[in-house]
Amino acid sequence: MQWWHWLVIGLALCLLELALPAFVLIWLGLAALILSVLVAVLPMPLSAQLLLWAVLSVVMVFAWMRVFRDKVVATRAGTSDQALGEVGLLVSDVMPYQPGEVMFQRPLLGSDRWKCVSTQQIKAGSRVRVIKVEGHSVVIEAA
Repeated sequence: MQWWHWLVIGLALCLLELALPAFVLIWLGLAALILSVLVAVLPMPLSAQLLLWAVLSVVMVFAWMRVFRDKVVATRAGTSDQALGEVGLLVSDVMPYQPGEVMFQRPLLGSDRWKCVSTQQIKAGSRVRVIKVEGHSVVIEAA
């Protein structure tokens, strides 16, 4: 195959990625484009070209999966520090280690109302501060 065959194949695969957004075809296309440059500079037999294209494709796909791809977190419940220090209004009384409910002016971690617990008794209507996130509830103290 000539170098321009690989150029056409590479461009076709990159354009096909637009129609089928799996984000794999782009790496196969880029491997073909790299191979077109290599074949233009260093002529090689078809079997070597196909082997090199396969190796480049596999390396680029695995590099994407390992290095460039974002790490997906299924849930951030109990792991986020975004709510720490936020001040809210206590909706219901809280007794030591008995849950209540706190309301925030703006949503925190997807909700403006959260179940809450405290080590001290706090009356409804008091301003409270988040000191820890534990699963689907927050630990509060008087602000």
